[in-house]
Amino acid sequence: MDEIEVVVVRVFTDERGTNGNELGIVTSSPATAGREQDIAAALGFSETVFIDALDESGGLATIRIFTPAAELPFAGHPSVGTAWWLAHQRTPVGALAEKAGDVAVSVDLDADEAAIDARAEWAPAFTWLPLATPADVDALDPFSFTEGQHYAYAWIDEAAGTLRARMFAPAMGIVEDEATGAAAVAIAAKLGRALRITQGEGSELVTEPLGDGLIRVGGTVVYDRTIDATL
Repeated sequence: MDEIEVVVVRVFTDERGTNGNELGIVTSSPATAGREQDIAAALGFSETVFIDALDESGGLATIRIFTPAAELPFAGHPSVGTAWWLAHQRTPVGALAEKAGDVAVSVDLDADEAAIDARAEWAPAFTWLPLATPADVDALDPFSFTEGQHYAYAWIDEAAGTLRARMFAPAMGIVEDEATGAAAVAIAAKLGRALRITQGEGSELVTEPLGDGLIRVGGTVVYDRTIDATL
């Protein structure tokens, strides 16, 4: 057993800094090497990031992302949260090296906002569940989903581009994800427009198509706590 420091931030909070999806951030070390999946499962966050390398001169951080059940080549809320945390620690980078590719990032510390530019094909394959009303989305039972990755959504105001959404991913070991950046990228590409998405208990994600297959997704990030976990 080793003591491992885990920084927890909340990603895609609302304008008051509440809600948001918790993210565990771990600086890789000999104590974590080869144990990343077990550590992520023990921590139980929808995703945990391991920062493997930080090249400040090159503006690049190399990260790995784990759900409780699997490693992901790319994920949105871990990328946004890690970009913000590195800037908050005065070690900002311009991109994150992930298994899917290099992910460009931008951070506004004054507003506690961060964003990434990503491609829809980097996201997992979701089963899309378009529903008639936000109330239909709210009424879904997370435990009725027993396999796969499912993204349910309905227009709050189609003209304004506002969506109500929830995501259920038992295949990833996630009963319900509070805020899913990869799904936001994929749904923005699918619908072909900028969106403001209210997901989970009230997390807020903003997307913008950039052209050339890139979608920007961003939102507010706040520091929550630091855990000294014995694992």
